Amino acid sequence: MPAGTLYRGREGMWSWVAHRVTGVLIFFFLFVHVLDTALVRVSPEDYDKVVATYKTPIVALLEYGLVAAILFHALNGLRVIAVDFWSKGPRYQKQLLWSVVGLWLVLMIGAIYPVLGHAARVLFGS
Repeated sequence: MPAGTLYRGREGMWSWVAHRVTGVLIFFFLFVHVLDTALVRVSPEDYDKVVATYKTPIVALLEYGLVAAILFHALNGLRVIAVDFWSKGPRYQKQLLWSVVGLWLVLMIGAIYPVLGHAARVLFGS
């Protein structure tokens, strides 16, 4: 495969950027998650306070963003594998990218209620 084949075109550039950004966001989430989980051994009371903040509607929106980042990163990673290891992958990379975006949108719409349902009930009542 010639150099630069994987990310040719504007769509490829944005998928490259989105893949790196989502990877960094997931890394920082995991870092914070390890820290807040470690807090239980230092101060169980403070750990309980931190966990209580996770039940707020704002954090629910952040969780939805986390789901979006993980899902896009995973689907785009599969696309990158297909482009790298499938002989016809480079030829179909644009179609693969738009398939990833379409599947991501469908799954994100499906995740609205499971992830944000509790926050909506807190904000607007049952």
